[in-house]
Amino acid sequence: MKVFHIVGARPNFMKVAPVLSALKVYPHVEQVLVHTGQHYDPNMSDVFFQQLGIPAPDVNLAVGSGSHAKQTAEIMTRFEPVVVEANPDLVLVYGDVNSTVATALVCAKLGIRVAHVEAGLRSFDRSMPEEINRLMTDQLADALYTPSEDGDANLLKEGISPHKIFRVGNVMIDSLVRLLPLAERQGRNGLPDRYALVTLHRPSNVDDSAALKSVLESLLAVNRDVAVVFPTHPRTRQRISEFGLKTDQLRLLDPLPYVDFLGLQSRAQVVITDSGGIQEETTYLGVPCLTLRENTERPITVTLGTNVLVGRDPEKLRAELSSILAGKQKKGTIPPLWDGHTGERIAAIVAA
Repeated sequence: MKVFHIVGARPNFMKVAPVLSALKVYPHVEQVLVHTGQHYDPNMSDVFFQQLGIPAPDVNLAVGSGSHAKQTAEIMTRFEPVVVEANPDLVLVYGDVNSTVATALVCAKLGIRVAHVEAGLRSFDRSMPEEINRLMTDQLADALYTPSEDGDANLLKEGISPHKIFRVGNVMIDSLVRLLPLAERQGRNGLPDRYALVTLHRPSNVDDSAALKSVLESLLAVNRDVAVVFPTHPRTRQRISEFGLKTDQLRLLDPLPYVDFLGLQSRAQVVITDSGGIQEETTYLGVPCLTLRENTERPITVTLGTNVLVGRDPEKLRAELSSILAGKQKKGTIPPLWDGHTGERIAAIVAA
């Protein structure tokens, strides 16, 4: 049995590593790792492979950056001859990036079975490119591996057959569980004892000068109460420079390898983010999370976890932060099946 794994961006790497590892115990499964090259910066790709123990890709499509249409089309064009020649029995796609939907569409047209890892997540906001990717991939997939009960419910409402849906848990938590002991041994590298950890990368927050200025002004206000540590996505750093915005009082860092960033998360007083995956990681870690979005495709992090949606409302951000610093943060619980064994459950389904 030949299985393709498709990765293209940082979030995919944390999800594929446990599945690759778990499938090794099945001798009849041949695995092929395809990297589309959607994230091609070494800080965004190579170092993640090293820390997560992912082997070098068997195929690298080297697509690089571009508009959504250009990048998606380029992935499809370069992937099609690879998959036609190899003719895999199953293609596993991960998450909600352009690589996910592009390769799923190619496979669907060729009659090659597709399984979607992290299926069923919905923000119900179609202005988000990721939401379009999620909707399309789930309609194309032959098997849908969901992280939580809300994912199952969303798919059923959209007419997906229940026979295609498998609730397996959150595979990204597998990587976190495995590497957390190493991350907790990381030194502070000169960082203060108390800090707010910040990540920003979504177009709605960083591509509009007024929106980004408003967010940065809010972070400068936060910095008066607790030090702001801000590993900066290349896209965000570029926009800050283009718009001539001030960040001199914030501690900006280069993008960090997974283990280093996980260590920062585990010690933070609060995490301020617009990332979906970080909402999940902070929920597992029990670290308060303030999400700079009006919605989330991971509502379980709000209903069960430590996540609070604050949008871009500086007053709400300030009020929630004040409560957290006063020790009155939201107490969350870890959702069911977020136990570090999701990769094994996926592997058992695939191998069968």
